[in-house]
Amino acid sequence: MSQTNASRPLWEVFMRSEMCLEHKYCGSVHAADAAMALRVARDIFTRCMEGVSLWVVPSAAIVASNPDDKGELFDPAADKIYRHPTFYKLPDAVDHI
Repeated sequence: MSQTNASRPLWEVFMRSEMCLEHKYCGSVHAADAAMALRVARDIFTRCMEGVSLWVVPSAAIVASNPDDKGELFDPAADKIYRHPTFYKLPDAVDHI
């Protein structure tokens, strides 16, 4: 008796294309284990052969912040202007970053 998709764990899929340096979220797949999740993700998300790397992460392992807590998490960053490149004076020889 085979498992239905609903009874298999959900995996989140991230792919890096040849033109990008970072992995981007593509979607989700149901699979029994990580190896199967990679195979299913490859079959679904790389049909045009644009991917060079895939990540699969169990959905249950992802921890997300609550949008209601944005003030607590993100407001303190506003007073750290040194984190922005506009804080630093560039030498005349450097025309852009």
